[in-house]
Amino acid sequence: MAGGKTILIAGAGPAGLAAALELARRGFSPRIVDDGDGPAPLSESRALGINARTLTLLSPSGVTETILAEAQQIAHFRARSTTRQLFELDTSKIPGRFSALHGLAQGATERLMIAALVSYGVTPEWNTAVQGIGLDRNKPEVTLRRPDGSIETVQVDIVIGADGAHSVVRKSIGLGFPGEALEASFYLADFRYSKPIDSHFAEIRLFDPGMVGRLPLAVDTLRFISTLPDFESRIAHPDLDHEKTWSSQFRIHFRHVDRMSAGNVFLAGDAAHIHSPAGARGMNLGIEDASWLAYLIAEGREQEYSALRMPAVKQVLKQTYGLTRLITMKNPLAVALRDFAAPLLLRLPSARHYLLRGVAGYDTPKPPWIDWAE
Repeated sequence: MAGGKTILIAGAGPAGLAAALELARRGFSPRIVDDGDGPAPLSESRALGINARTLTLLSPSGVTETILAEAQQIAHFRARSTTRQLFELDTSKIPGRFSALHGLAQGATERLMIAALVSYGVTPEWNTAVQGIGLDRNKPEVTLRRPDGSIETVQVDIVIGADGAHSVVRKSIGLGFPGEALEASFYLADFRYSKPIDSHFAEIRLFDPGMVGRLPLAVDTLRFISTLPDFESRIAHPDLDHEKTWSSQFRIHFRHVDRMSAGNVFLAGDAAHIHSPAGARGMNLGIEDASWLAYLIAEGREQEYSALRMPAVKQVLKQTYGLTRLITMKNPLAVALRDFAAPLLLRLPSARHYLLRGVAGYDTPKPPWIDWAE
């Protein structure tokens, strides 16, 4: 019986939860552990874009309907250079059941996924950390540190490492994480307003150089992300009555493993690849990894996973790298050329469709287990 395989998932973020959900609904009883004490805080929204591909993938488990009940549809995406609008996209103009992009705080998405997972009889084990994996990759022996500090050793058929960019699972199986970091830092801040604001569009304002992006989190909350240290002074707030609820600073890395598995140990999400938030692909790509892996495990084809996923991972990293370079360029001539060419290019229906397919996540292979048109 396929569901008799013992499976340990390290990491209860979006990728790990998606793997657990997709396995549980297929009759498996995965064990999922995480070294944190719970899902991502609602006040630290981290990832927020949920694309159409993810909504498709999470539909069979019932999570999509609950996400749509809480998320903000990002109906339009606008780009401006100082005060001039470069282009506007209607994100609903994409074939399929869902519009290209919705916004919801990662912590809220995780809680909805956990609720669905519990309905299948699987509950994340918090404060439980993977400390290492034995040398036999085909019958992995995993050492866990439990909440009381005691050590547990378990032998399982399959390990899924969805334990983030600093993955212990990845390091334990000796896979490198080559790549590079951009020189510039990125800054973000979330603001809550005293009354509802227009939360159905996203916007990026390009300066010379630098940018400030506006993304909706809720009917009364916006996120601003920028390459400029003084970006808060450049924000055009929709309401004067507001409070900053969270802020952060980070550098963007572009890294990925050369292969996403070793024996019966598999990597998904940030454990396998990290990149710029441009295009809102990070969390979505991890959920896509996990969904494919669960499908392949159920089919007895898990050894095909790395070969199937690596082309999609490399493609998305290449795209996000290009987009990030496009919005962070400093050369005045390059900036002028971008601002001149972008509006002309996006007048072409083919260019608009290409961009929307990327935002929707439809530019990677369609999941064969879901028979929906795109």
